[in-house]
Amino acid sequence: MTAVLGCCTALAVTAGCGTPGGAETGRAGTPKASGSAAPTGPAAQAKHYTGELADGAKWIADVPPDFNGTLMLFSHGYGPLQAQNAPGPKTRDALLKRGYALAGSSYSGSSRWALNVAVKDQFDTLSAVRKKVPAVREPKRTLAWGESMGGLINSLVAQHGRGRVDGALSACGIVAGGLDFNEYQADGDYAINQLLVSGGSGGSGSSDNSGRSGGSGRSGKQIKVSGFSSEEEAAASGKALVDVVQGAQSTAQGRARTALVAALRNQPNWSSGPQPPKARDYEAREKQQAEGLVKMSLPFTLGARYQVEKAEGGPVYSNAGVNYAQLLRHSRDLPQVRALYKKADLDLDTDLAKLTRNAHTEADPAAVRNMERTGVPSGHLAVPNLTLHTTDDPLNPAPQESEYARRVRSAGDGSMLRQTYVHATGHCTFKPANWLAVLNALEHRLDTGSWDAATEPQKLNKAAGEAEEGSYPSFVRYTAPELVGIRGRNTRVH
Repeated sequence: MTAVLGCCTALAVTAGCGTPGGAETGRAGTPKASGSAAPTGPAAQAKHYTGELADGAKWIADVPPDFNGTLMLFSHGYGPLQAQNAPGPKTRDALLKRGYALAGSSYSGSSRWALNVAVKDQFDTLSAVRKKVPAVREPKRTLAWGESMGGLINSLVAQHGRGRVDGALSACGIVAGGLDFNEYQADGDYAINQLLVSGGSGGSGSSDNSGRSGGSGRSGKQIKVSGFSSEEEAAASGKALVDVVQGAQSTAQGRARTALVAALRNQPNWSSGPQPPKARDYEAREKQQAEGLVKMSLPFTLGARYQVEKAEGGPVYSNAGVNYAQLLRHSRDLPQVRALYKKADLDLDTDLAKLTRNAHTEADPAAVRNMERTGVPSGHLAVPNLTLHTTDDPLNPAPQESEYARRVRSAGDGSMLRQTYVHATGHCTFKPANWLAVLNALEHRLDTGSWDAATEPQKLNKAAGEAEEGSYPSFVRYTAPELVGIRGRNTRVH
């Protein structure tokens, strides 16, 4: 299976990505845009509209016969550039049934990492729909929503949306921004090369320390993790990294070093099964992390890195001067890493020193500036933004939310943000009832000017239960751990 980042569609995977219970879009294939099949139920009763923007982006809109006055602008996740106005048919139908009008665009351009154009395309879609669809020309309210890469896009819409949208729902989003997202993923890949391919006490392999030379991951030869010439090349590297991590599971030393890789990658320690492992069952937690790396995270993100670099004009990852011992101190999994290293009779300080000593990769400055301009939220919010995340997301981990909240508070807009979580593993594995519950909470904020208790888990679960849309992951009170990999927090060697 070849996969990449965002709302997990890329070469072969969709939102749901083989996670327990799946998500609406299924486990394989391309995204099911709401207009892609003969509509039934509420969608069949709604009027369907299509159009094209000046830059070539396509848009779609569905307006139910009993339009309730609220227009919802959906930002879809990473994947083929197809117009979508909902995460999937079930959520689409649940909203149409309740009178919401739905709109969304495909985004334009040639890269699935569409941050350079997506926010403008979304605002232009909003203008086009309001101009060309009589029923929604003057909606009482406009809400922006999105998931995964679309959750990041949606947070940028919330940042710039004054006068255009009234509120935002950002789900399973890359809300810490594209730079941090790529930094911590590539940190983990770098550690695989240095510790699992080269060996913790050996040399740096047969290539330069950037890991950009070719190789299969065997006989100490470094696996290329950046600067790809094609998505196929990136997919081959993803498979090679998977093979290395799988092979490492056969020894205590390999498992300890995999735990370090997982900590650097913010990999959650619950990947499958009805409940997460116990807090101090470090062996079971590492096994779950390795499963998430092998089945989803590694194959998924390498293909995406090709698309990111294609969109931004060059590599955006740099680790030159990073102090990996300082970096690891920010991980909630530090006790687990220490315990497994001790059990394997390995010296953690030696491995961290090696990572620090060999960290010489430099990003393309122009590509970084482009990413900073188009793919990193400032923290300022023009409208209220409510986020939704699973507690154990293997692709866009929940610590993304902690960094986003820190940035919003620093910008002075903390009162505009609320963050909610469901007790579940998987990426974007929400059910219609989850969406309806958070929508209800956002509407409460807009109606009253206050969040009150609307985002409390008890209230959200009550709202989800009243939605009568089947079973759903339960909302829980949760504080996301600190995001590992943020540069500048005493993580550079001086």
